[in-house]
Amino acid sequence: MSTVARVELHHFAAPLPRPFRPSWLPGYPQTQNRATLIRIVTDDGVEGWSAGPAIGRERAGLGELVAPYLLGEDATDIDGIQQRLREIGYIGWRNWWIEPAFWDIKAKLAGVPVWRLLGGSGDPPTVRLYASAGELRTPREHVAFAERRAAEGFGGVKLRVHADEATDVACATTTARAVGDRVRVGVDANQGWRVTAVADAPLWDLPRARRFADACADAGVSWVEEPLAMDAWDAQAALVADARVPIAGGELHTGGYAELAMMAHRRCYDVFQPDAVFTGGIAQTFRLIGRLRELGLRYTPHTWTNGVGFAVNLQLFAASGSAASELLEYPLDPPGWVPEARDAMLTQPFLSDRGTLRVPDTPGPASRWTPRRCSGGGGASS
Repeated sequence: MSTVARVELHHFAAPLPRPFRPSWLPGYPQTQNRATLIRIVTDDGVEGWSAGPAIGRERAGLGELVAPYLLGEDATDIDGIQQRLREIGYIGWRNWWIEPAFWDIKAKLAGVPVWRLLGGSGDPPTVRLYASAGELRTPREHVAFAERRAAEGFGGVKLRVHADEATDVACATTTARAVGDRVRVGVDANQGWRVTAVADAPLWDLPRARRFADACADAGVSWVEEPLAMDAWDAQAALVADARVPIAGGELHTGGYAELAMMAHRRCYDVFQPDAVFTGGIAQTFRLIGRLRELGLRYTPHTWTNGVGFAVNLQLFAASGSAASELLEYPLDPPGWVPEARDAMLTQPFLSDRGTLRVPDTPGPASRWTPRRCSGGGGASS
């Protein structure tokens, strides 16, 4: 048995080449890619890494809560680790982003990548990508972005809308009509978890979501993402029931399997996009993928956190069977958000090869797992 002998937490911050203005945080010019890194070391010297996104240093001192719950535990007992993290969430924050570190350990001990531990077999799959933008743009700028990504070989693009209704409709429909015959076009309304701490943002209701979905359907948009609040389950189900375009969402539900399985049963989305960093770790998210398959619902994950989060969800996507029909989100919004900055904590970034990416076949969630640099530090160890 490999037991947890050491728990380290590190603050990570890498500069962005240019300020990035995420649509989900209106008015906030992001200048760094920040994360909290965790390093788990077993008594036999195996390291497991994971990372969670951070706005600042808000997780300072978290090690004093986490370490006593994890030290001495069997690092390969995922069910036991899940229970420990659940208990931590009862008395502190929910930190499902920690769980993939234990899959990293388990995979290294087995000498196989996580996607194989989850049942994947055969040659390492090559997945197709869609370029996921993060900033707001004018209709003309969205078309230019989509044209560039299509020329680079991406199978789809996702744009953001977060303005007045007429502008949002113009952005979506203009882009879809311009490039929809070459690439899939998705539109994210960022209503699932609306944030107005810095600047105001529109708040959609069901009638507005319906009008937007109708306009997108008429223009050939491939999917509409999170047009309603993440807990507006009745409204979500009503929208899905009569929308003529697939409705997607489900990325930040920290209730994990239980919450998302309930939403799947109620048909809150056509396409579920759980991000394992938030939605219960790898174990709960993979269980959900099986349930979605049973219900005939689609799955492709949210990946917009950092290089580690992308790697974690890439492993799940590779094991899910969805890669045959779905595209994987590839966060990309130059000049501010580029692979080198997105994956700065990794030894090398995940780079698109004509809109595709070959899944690593090495132990651990990614061959690029080892962090290159950390700023600050913290946590507890023994």
